[in-house]
Amino acid sequence: MSDRSPTPADLALYERACEVRERAYAPYSEFPVGAVLIAEDGRAFEGVNVENGSIGLTICAERSACVRAVSEGVRAFTAIGVATHESARTGSPCGACRQFLSEFGLALRVVYLREGEVVAEPLSALLPAAFELRS
Repeated sequence: MSDRSPTPADLALYERACEVRERAYAPYSEFPVGAVLIAEDGRAFEGVNVENGSIGLTICAERSACVRAVSEGVRAFTAIGVATHESARTGSPCGACRQFLSEFGLALRVVYLREGEVVAEPLSALLPAAFELRS
């Protein structure tokens, strides 16, 4: 299996992110995104993008899920599934989300749509030169 080949668990995670996406608040872009972040202990934290008329205050689904997890005291994660708008052929986390998630480890498995296919790869592959203050 190649590094990007999704496992059955990855595919289930992506499908759950698709379901979560339906709760996004995206009245300006009309580009809903759902994310499901899996903690090391197996708990799942869901997040959606929440837009704001000032645009700069919009929060992405990935960060929404991560903030929810951290607010519950969780700091160790194994995977995140991200589902963007149904029309997108590629829907990886944006650069800000990649950097945000890297705070909790570059080994995080990211499951998303790439060229119309579900793929799974470590965050380090999406953010090869992450900014790090801690080693």
